[in-house]
Amino acid sequence: MSENYVECLVAAKPSVLFRTLKYVCYFITVFFVVSIAWTYIIGLLLACIFGALAYFCSFYADTEFEYLYVDKELTVDKVLAKAKRKKVDTFSLDKMEIIAPIHSHELDSYKNRSVKERDFSTGREEQPDGRYVIYYEGNQKLIISPSPELIKAMKNNAPRKVITY
Repeated sequence: MSENYVECLVAAKPSVLFRTLKYVCYFITVFFVVSIAWTYIIGLLLACIFGALAYFCSFYADTEFEYLYVDKELTVDKVLAKAKRKKVDTFSLDKMEIIAPIHSHELDSYKNRSVKERDFSTGREEQPDGRYVIYYEGNQKLIISPSPELIKAMKNNAPRKVITY
């Protein structure tokens, strides 16, 4: 049995909320560091709190998704600030119902379903739109931004489930 291996890294749309919160926290931290001369203990405590908050917000301001396809399994990892990796989930190709481009007419029969939507894509609509939708186990809708090599590898293993145009 031949084993397929494809790895794909996609940068997600930067979160405006976390980017703004990060810069606000940096500003407040600097403000309290400067104001230590007036209120030493309270200023130092607040500077430490907002500095730590800014540090943790910086992780979520720069997010990437890594797709790893090995032997009929798609693993999705979340990479935070190019430093911290979290495994999100593993999806089996056998349990996927359909994989199609996000604006495909093949997905029309699936639109009336009430499913949990999980977005692991870039988060932005581009021209041409390279995002794909996966209906998984009948109760999940996954949105990903795969590379052409990843789609080709999945199509080689399940040609009837993967729709490409």
